[in-house]
Amino acid sequence: MSISKRDEGKKVNSNINVTPMVDVMLVLLIIFMVITPMLNNKVNVDLPTAAAAVVMENANKEDAVTVAVTRDGKSFLGADQVTNEDIGSKISAKLENKTDKEVFLRADNRANYGKVMDTIDGIRTAGVSQLGLLTEKTEK
Repeated sequence: MSISKRDEGKKVNSNINVTPMVDVMLVLLIIFMVITPMLNNKVNVDLPTAAAAVVMENANKEDAVTVAVTRDGKSFLGADQVTNEDIGSKISAKLENKTDKEVFLRADNRANYGKVMDTIDGIRTAGVSQLGLLTEKTEK
């Protein structure tokens, strides 16, 4: 009787079985494809409609601080012409004794956008907490 010897080391299979990995990846792909459109939902917000009337009432008060920008880029605080460098200090002087730091801005329809933004920057340097932008009411 002879002894049979098994050579198991020569028959070792070192190939990776990729089928389970592909199955898992396909399931993950399907899950992400289903979930992704749900993540892009936008939030709908109903804006108040009465706020425009409140702003106009506050802007028509005697002590309201209004700033106007004309089409040629000049800024006016009330009826006085001011430069963008001086507007912050003059507004802070007017708002010194007020509790609500609110300023209203009117800009001409054809005013340079950069000039309007420079005026807004000057107003913000005065420590204004609320800036109301005034427009003309259009009839339908």
